[in-house]
Amino acid sequence: MSRVSEPVFERLLLKLSGEALMGSREYGTDAGRVDAISTQVAALSDTGVEVAVVVGAGNIYRGLEGAAAGMDRATADYMGMLATLLNALTLQDALEKKGAHTRVLSAIEVMEVAEPYIRRRAIRHLEKGRVIIFAAGTGNPFFTTDTAAALRALEIHADAILMAKHGIEGVYDADPTKVPEARFLAEITHREAIERGLRVMDSTALSLCMDNDLPIHVFNMADEGNIDRIVRGERVGTIVSTNGSPVVRAEAGGQRRER
Repeated sequence: MSRVSEPVFERLLLKLSGEALMGSREYGTDAGRVDAISTQVAALSDTGVEVAVVVGAGNIYRGLEGAAAGMDRATADYMGMLATLLNALTLQDALEKKGAHTRVLSAIEVMEVAEPYIRRRAIRHLEKGRVIIFAAGTGNPFFTTDTAAALRALEIHADAILMAKHGIEGVYDADPTKVPEARFLAEITHREAIERGLRVMDSTALSLCMDNDLPIHVFNMADEGNIDRIVRGERVGTIVSTNGSPVVRAEAGGQRRER
């Protein structure tokens, strides 16, 4: 596809896993990876695209693993929510060092370090060109940060979700780390992803996107040019949509399409 000079999206939500911040470490955050990610996000914001981010906490704590070890599931999930706040603050600090204006909005109240999540406030921050980072998931146990990403994307009227993967080019018909002959899928529908149990997002998140016709671009975050290529209209990774074909919500220089 030929390169275009202007972004074809106006507002995007980037979903980052906690593991994306680890680099080669077994736990915690790697300063080099955080710097690389913040550079890409700041550059995206500089193009004029309104950017929101949801970050997971798998590099610090996983509620499901805590529950599996015998902890009450709700308690374990709340601990995971707090861990996402640590990652959000880490990303905020890195972004501001790149010159980006940011706000962290938390679904649970932590007034000293983040604003409470209010939908209209989030949209206003985006309109002012600020990068917003959603922390603490949905604020409810039993829901993943994938579901939080789908929910927040719909609430702020994002044109698409950019689903960042670390070291994987997109969606495959099997786990490529375990099945060498796994086939890459350039396009797939939300329903197919759910029915085939493909590792895109959890089923709740995929159902939300399917019911509201919200496309997901699954791509390899390790390639630092991929975000820019997607935003400028190039085919990168896998597109997950309601009808299995590319969806562009906003034309370059045009008006936002109402949902």
